[in-house]
Amino acid sequence: MEALWVAAAFALGLLASRLGLPPLVGYLGAGFALHGLGLRETEFLHYAAEIGVLLMLFTVGLKLRFQDLLEPRVLVAGGLHLLLFSLLAFLLLRNLPLAMALAFSSTVLVAKVLEDKKELTTYHGRLAIGILVLQDLVAVGLISLYGGGTPSPWAVLLLLFPLVRQGVAWLLEKSGHEELLVLFGLGLALLGGETFRQVGLSPELGALLTGALLSGHAKGPEMAKALWALKEAFLVAFFLDIGLREGIRGVEAGVVGGLLLLLGLKAPLFFALFLLLGLRARTGFVAGMHLGNYSEFALIVGVVLERAGHLPVNLTSLALTVALSMALSAPLARYSHTLYKRLEPRLLRLERRGTHPDQEPERLEGATVLIVGMGRTGGAVYRVLEENGERPFGLDADPEKVERHRAKGRRVLYGDAEDPELWERLDLRGLKAVVLALPDLEAKLLAARWLKERGFSGILAATSFHLEEDPVLKAAGVSLLFHPFREAGERLAERVLKEVAIMGEVSHGRS
Repeated sequence: MEALWVAAAFALGLLASRLGLPPLVGYLGAGFALHGLGLRETEFLHYAAEIGVLLMLFTVGLKLRFQDLLEPRVLVAGGLHLLLFSLLAFLLLRNLPLAMALAFSSTVLVAKVLEDKKELTTYHGRLAIGILVLQDLVAVGLISLYGGGTPSPWAVLLLLFPLVRQGVAWLLEKSGHEELLVLFGLGLALLGGETFRQVGLSPELGALLTGALLSGHAKGPEMAKALWALKEAFLVAFFLDIGLREGIRGVEAGVVGGLLLLLGLKAPLFFALFLLLGLRARTGFVAGMHLGNYSEFALIVGVVLERAGHLPVNLTSLALTVALSMALSAPLARYSHTLYKRLEPRLLRLERRGTHPDQEPERLEGATVLIVGMGRTGGAVYRVLEENGERPFGLDADPEKVERHRAKGRRVLYGDAEDPELWERLDLRGLKAVVLALPDLEAKLLAARWLKERGFSGILAATSFHLEEDPVLKAAGVSLLFHPFREAGERLAERVLKEVAIMGEVSHGRS
């Protein structure tokens, strides 16, 4: 049974990938196909799916900053969207709890797409995750209210949750860098989820907040990276579980069609609210495209309402609608930057005038080299160039990284490499070279193509993590490639040979 699940998920995931879609679309299709063959979900698959969700939310929590959740734009946009979309859904369904559940967006899907694109820490990524956390908090209350149960009185003890941060951080320091680190992360995710479950709260919220305990810890990113493969494997079970749970038999086509038409209003409503709050059109568009789907919480609420005899639609229809919303939303979110580029002239006319909180620079203050992506590689490039008399300037889409570099006195500002407006407005005069030190291939390709469109004739360098990326990057105009893993070994070998030569000369001099 399990071998068939894996084979079907791999085959359709590979097909989706070849068609330019995220593999998760194939995983959803595999679930529906297996259901059509007579297979059904099992306890094992359900538990594997739950572990995948907990691990995903735990790793999101590792990168979460509570100040992002408390940002007024998150609270206002998230709150108003919840209210307005719930009202629209209520007019269609005449059922308040289900209408509110349909207003939620999928935390699992959005977090996965953002993470695949390395955009969790970008401005629009933080905005989307903040709104999702806000929705999850409302979902917890909704499930408690209509599920016939209330949180345990012991839940009040969770207010002391932050006090265990120091002990957890100490254990993280002692967990090393190999399998103990993976085991500790997995244990924390499961323990956080189970603790919240035992006091009548959402285990998903528990995993998220447990990860948030270690947000900002120096070893947090290492733990997230160590858990990546494990989380990806278990998440396949989540998408299979959705398809296997209900299948497509007994579907009410009118209900599915109506809910999908209603879904078409979700992203534009987010976009309008973001614009009203003073964000740039691009930020509002990309964040809205990521949030334009239905949540797995809608299924959970649907099951609760069905048990109570208050579900106004067929549960199969609801499950198919949620699955289709994910299948439609995932590729749109994945290529939201390219879509924005095509719609940019029309969308810019809707943007409010004045200074925006996500404003990007237009001048580089006499810089000779521009470094896009100020992680460890970009930071090292900046330091070496500065030490050798060049005038580097850094851009990064992570506001937190920007703050850290500026605290060191470096010239670094917020800038998203996938934003066409950045490259259209940026003054490139005086630049000898641009270094694309970015982890995401698509971001490097878009930046390289837009630089060439601007007529940039200097050195265009980029990191390449896989050999198959080389011809694609060269075709986009990259003239200098750096392979971090392979060339790090070559540099180490050069230093060893140098030390060996020095030792040989010393030995020869003594003799």
